[in-house]
Amino acid sequence: MLNASLKELSGLLAAKKISSVELTQTFLDRIAALNPSLNAFITVDAEKSLAQARVADERIAAGKAGALTGIPFAQKDIFCARDWLSTCGSKMLANFSAPYDAHVIEQFNRAGAVNLGKTNMDEFAMGSSNETSFFGKVRNPWDVDRVPGGSSGGSAAAVAARLCPAATGTDTGGSIRQPAALNGITGLKPTYGTVSRYGMIAFASSLDQAGPMARSAEDCALMMNVMAGFDSRDSTSLEREKEDYSRDLDKPLQGLRIGLPREYFAEGLSADVARAVEAALAEYRRLGAETVEISLPNTRLSIPVYYVLAPAEASSNLARYDGVRYGYRAPEYGDLTDMYQKTRAQGFGAEVKRRIMIGTYVLSAGYYDAYYIQAQKLRRLIAQDFEAAFRQCDVIMGPTSPTTAFRLGEKSDDPVSMYLSDIYTIAVNLAGLPGMSVPCGFGDGGLPVGLQIVGNYFAEARMLNAAHQYQLATDWHLRLPPLCE
Repeated sequence: MLNASLKELSGLLAAKKISSVELTQTFLDRIAALNPSLNAFITVDAEKSLAQARVADERIAAGKAGALTGIPFAQKDIFCARDWLSTCGSKMLANFSAPYDAHVIEQFNRAGAVNLGKTNMDEFAMGSSNETSFFGKVRNPWDVDRVPGGSSGGSAAAVAARLCPAATGTDTGGSIRQPAALNGITGLKPTYGTVSRYGMIAFASSLDQAGPMARSAEDCALMMNVMAGFDSRDSTSLEREKEDYSRDLDKPLQGLRIGLPREYFAEGLSADVARAVEAALAEYRRLGAETVEISLPNTRLSIPVYYVLAPAEASSNLARYDGVRYGYRAPEYGDLTDMYQKTRAQGFGAEVKRRIMIGTYVLSAGYYDAYYIQAQKLRRLIAQDFEAAFRQCDVIMGPTSPTTAFRLGEKSDDPVSMYLSDIYTIAVNLAGLPGMSVPCGFGDGGLPVGLQIVGNYFAEARMLNAAHQYQLATDWHLRLPPLCE
């Protein structure tokens, strides 16, 4: 049951071999047993989850079930969910109960899915290790002394440990793909604007995108069929025809052109990750694909560009947390200015403060042209690199992360080293492209390695096809962490 795919679970529910209540209770029991060791969930409310499960069972009995009806999902705690704590991993929102549902939550509710709980995350999605959460660090189920990646590390650890069949995540600079890689699961960041950001607590509005995290590409496709869709409440939501993201899963890979950026296989890539990725590429060649060398020359600029633009947008988005309207307020203060200062000093963690200060600096009158405008120009060059590359290939592949999961605390005092763990993922967000990570083997110490697949705009179905065919030929995505066997 714990290893069943979403399609298999849907079939079991439809055949009345298990009820949604029984399925939900199975995962609630597993969360109770394993979450104390992993800290993957911030909020679990069995009463709410089981109430949704009972409604789903009634829907199934009435013959009104969809593909995901009755299946429990974990939701990253960046999504507002009505009457659920929605904390974004921060003291600032530790007691905030959302009065409305995010569009993503609405979509799952319409599908009849069950909300299993809210997963832990780096505070306001700022981090690559899930060590910045106010609610404590998340641990990697493959080795509890190592990080699960971030910021969607809680969702990734929960899926890997089979605390849930699948989960939602968000990706601003790699926050779905990097934790997916470090936990040995599949994660997809869609084309920017494909999934509505309404009700998703904002970090960097031109970069944030929600996506699925699951065991397999097939599961991600089924989740995308629910998550994607136009939403007039989000000005960046794209009005496109509804598509079936599972439509191409069974197509053979004969003739698929895979671009290999020389910049992704250069200095900085650990040998064990390189070996696993090379073996995956060899498997793709065996399946009929061909590989071509390409170049993304401005890859080296993606980290500095990102850490100008993302903090700039964050400093604006996080200005709303001032203690006046909602969220944390300092208990003691003198006047209004003192309340602002103490509320923000006490309510935000160190990494969030660092990024607010950087963002405020690059947007200031004396530095706006020198930093922010320059970064926007370089962002355009990075996007043009991908445009040129996709004239030579159908998809781009390479490592998701330069290393396997590093030890807890290893990079906490070295922010630059931490930022470099997203070197292969950030450019995809800057260009607004879709990207995903699939398990492709193990590195030193038996730690998972992820293969990144990047597609052109709206090429999610093709990427999912490439991932699914690879997963039919391999079993990396089926492996369980020793903690969970």
